[in-house]
Order: sequence, then C-alpha cells, then structure tokens
Amino acid sequence: MELSALLFQDEYTSLYRARDIEITSICQRGDQITPGCLFICIQGTRYDSHILLRAAQAGGAAAALIEEGVRCEVPEGFPVFSVPSTRRAMALAYNRLHHSPASGMHLIAVTGTNGKTSTATMIYTILCAHGLRAAVIGTVACRSETKNYGKRGSEKKHAMTTPDPDVLYPMLAEMRRDGIEYVVMETSSHALALEKLAPLHFDVALFTNLSPEHLDFHGTMKNYLAAKARLFSQCDCGILNFDSEYAEELARAATCRVLRCGAVYHEQYNAEEIRMLGAAGVAYTYATPRVRMGVSLPIPGAFTVYNSLLALTCALQLGIPPLTAKEALQRMSGVPGRLERLPLPEGHPFSVFIDYAHTEAALRNLLTTVRQFRRGGERIVLVFGCGGDRDAGKRAPMGKTAEELADFIIITSDNSRTEEPTKIIHDILRGMHRPEKRRVIVNRRRAIHYAIHTAKENDIILLVGKGHEDYEFTESGEQPFHEKSIVWEALATPPTAKESYEDPT
Repeated sequence: MELSALLFQDEYTSLYRARDIEITSICQRGDQITPGCLFICIQGTRYDSHILLRAAQAGGAAAALIEEGVRCEVPEGFPVFSVPSTRRAMALAYNRLHHSPASGMHLIAVTGTNGKTSTATMIYTILCAHGLRAAVIGTVACRSETKNYGKRGSEKKHAMTTPDPDVLYPMLAEMRRDGIEYVVMETSSHALALEKLAPLHFDVALFTNLSPEHLDFHGTMKNYLAAKARLFSQCDCGILNFDSEYAEELARAATCRVLRCGAVYHEQYNAEEIRMLGAAGVAYTYATPRVRMGVSLPIPGAFTVYNSLLALTCALQLGIPPLTAKEALQRMSGVPGRLERLPLPEGHPFSVFIDYAHTEAALRNLLTTVRQFRRGGERIVLVFGCGGDRDAGKRAPMGKTAEELADFIIITSDNSRTEEPTKIIHDILRGMHRPEKRRVIVNRRRAIHYAIHTAKENDIILLVGKGHEDYEFTESGEQPFHEKSIVWEALATPPTAKESYEDPT
C-alpha cells in the first residue's frame, strides 16, 4: 500500500513523497517494528518514541512520522514525515487503512466522569429491543448480541474505556462486516484529548456529568472539560444533563444541536415525580414536549434516573418508539459491576454488592443510594482503595466521604500498579478522623475475607473500586483477581485467625 493512501499531501512536511513509499503495516512501539512498516513516533507523558528512529530504520521500517517541534535525530536516508500531531495522524492512518469503517454506521457516544457504562448499556439495550443490529464499545465489553469483539484485558490497550486506534478501527471494520448498524461507544476524556476519535463523526453524543477525575493527566478541571467539549464538535446532536454544573459551558462551546435534560431543573426533557423504590429500583414520569409516560427500572439510585433519562432521550432522537424504549429499560436487570448484588447461598444473613465507583462523586452517589434503600439496623460495610499511578488528589476526599456515609470501612489495595500500597492508603487516611470506624487490611483478598467472616446479621457489604474487573495490577504485574470468586471462597472457608488480618500500616 502506498503511504499516500494513509497520509494525504496537505497533512505533512517532508523531503520525500508519500506516493513513492510502499508500507506493509503501521506500528508505534519498538517491539512492533517489522520490515516495510510505517513507524509513528509518539510523545507520551513518560516515554518518547522519537528516540527510536534509528531502531526503526535498522528494523526495516519504510518511513516514520514525527511530530512538529519535537527535537529528534533523523538517520541519514531515512524517510520521515513531519505532522502537527502524530496521535491524530495515527488515528487517521488506522481509519484509512481499514477503509473508514464507521461510514454507513450510526455512532452514538457517551462521555462524562460517571455513568458512561450504564448509559451506554441502556442505549444498546433499547436498540436491540427495537430489532436493530447494534454493538457497544466500552469499559465492560465490546460486543453485539451474538459476538464479543476483542478480549477485555486489564492494563492492555484493549481494556481502555475507548480502545487505541490500532484496536478501535479494526474492531469497527469487523463490526461493519458483521452487518452492525449502530455502535454505542463510551468516550473517555483521554481518547478525546489524544485524538483517538479524530476521524469519527457521531449521530448523537451524550454528557452525563463532570467531577474531579484524571487530573493527573489533564492538570485542571478546565482542561478536563475542554477534552469533553471536543466531542460536541464531532456530532449532529448533543444530549446534556443540565443538572451538572458544567453543562451550560459545554452547550456554549458546542457546534451541534443541543438538547437539555434535567431532573432537578426542568429543561426540554425531564424526569418528574421521581420515586425511589429502595432496592426495587426507581420510577418517574418522563416528560418531553411531545411525550409523557411513566418509567420504572429495577436498578436503584438517583444516577439511574439520570442515566435512563439520557438514554430515553437518545432513543427518541434515533426514531425509536417511546414505548419500545420504556419496555426495554423496565426489563433491564442491571450492569455488571455497577451496584451488582451477588446471589448468596441460603444461611448467610447479609448481602454483598460489587460496584466500580472509583471517584469521590461516584462513591458518594453509591453510598447515598444504599443508605436510601437500607432498612433500620443494617450496617453499610465498605471495602475500598484507590488506584496507584493515578490522580492522588481524590484519595483523601474519598476517605472523608467513606467515613461520612458508611458505618464501617475496610481500607485496602486497588490496582496499586507501581506505587507502594501503604502510601496510597495513607493518602486515603488523611481524609479520615474516626479510627474506630475503620480497619486497614492492605491485601485485598484478605480484606474481602475479613468483611465476609466478620459480617453481622443484615449487613450490606460493598466491594468498591474494581466492579467488572477480573485482575489486580501491582508492581509485580498483572494477576487474576475475580472478586465474585473470592466472595464464594470466603463463604466456603472458615474464618481465619484474627491476627492474620493485621497489617503494619
């Protein structure tokens, strides 16, 4: 294939001509270099592959893309092409390599700090209920009704909320070959900031909410919001939760048509007469300029109201009958790892829930929801930690929220990565001031065992932070870690001696 099919003449500066160079593949890592490849240099936060130009030439690469303004040593006689952004060029190249796979399909994007997975799953469920061939790409799964697209690994590129271009565009091409008509995609701020989605245009884009998260990457909330705002210049219609304080600013920056949703403040599309039904879920009246109908979902929590309000509004914009959408949501049993109740064998007089909440706002929403549906005398026992090599600024606020809203807290590890787990835990403890309400057990497996073995009658045990994940990532690397299996393991084994739970923290 000629390089000119992937890199157009007005997109680069070079002494060479793209049409004179044949390439066999695209790569962006040193271990991917093969004869005839196009090597794309990426300047990351920790590593800059511009230093690999000689290695690329020695490995037989046909050419390389470098980023304007990045100082690097170019080997003599090696064709390099300078572009304003190699990340954007990479997304465009993979899209062109796979013949613009999203063309002819309808794309729906969901962005926001919390609620992306649930909202995307609701939209996907409605599409399938209407008989449309749909797929979803997101944190929990990339799938259609009949097929899984790619393994959802842990720290690997295909485990990201929005996959990298070398995974995303081949996946879209496979979906198109399978006859998929609609793709619902969770869209992260990282993906938008790094221009992974630059070639794509969405029919509808939805905004759930915004709270402090990923500030280790974005630096400020202003930058975080600006990343989200990019999406609303790549779509025909934006559906925004206007109960979020940032929605108005997003709407002003948007170049698309904007629809306003609300539950507290009445907008164009509203959730009215809201009823919290405890563990049985929620019910409300969905009110729009043309539709008014009762809606109920068996998923508890105020966030369910917002997520379903956005999903219903999206369905109407896609031409799906309101009753079809309503009935699809009423049949939903939940989303894996999102306030997911585990079925326990008879004889265990407590309950166990698993949830993905890993921000202060998500943890507050979760604990508030559980407090709403618990009955008198039920303790909320929270097992949680914070991820390593991620925004440390959220750790103390999460500790404060846990102490405020849970009855007993077991602080533990959660994907510590290259950080020392005890250091992360100390950061959490800075937000806590009541030692009698907490216990530190660094090892997460033992923390879960402790919660199960010391549970009192009617306790509500919340295992929080990992949700759908089935791995634990530490300095030693990735290890299998399936919380449901660990719960069954704890239920099947006798309590361990008290001293074995002690940690030196």
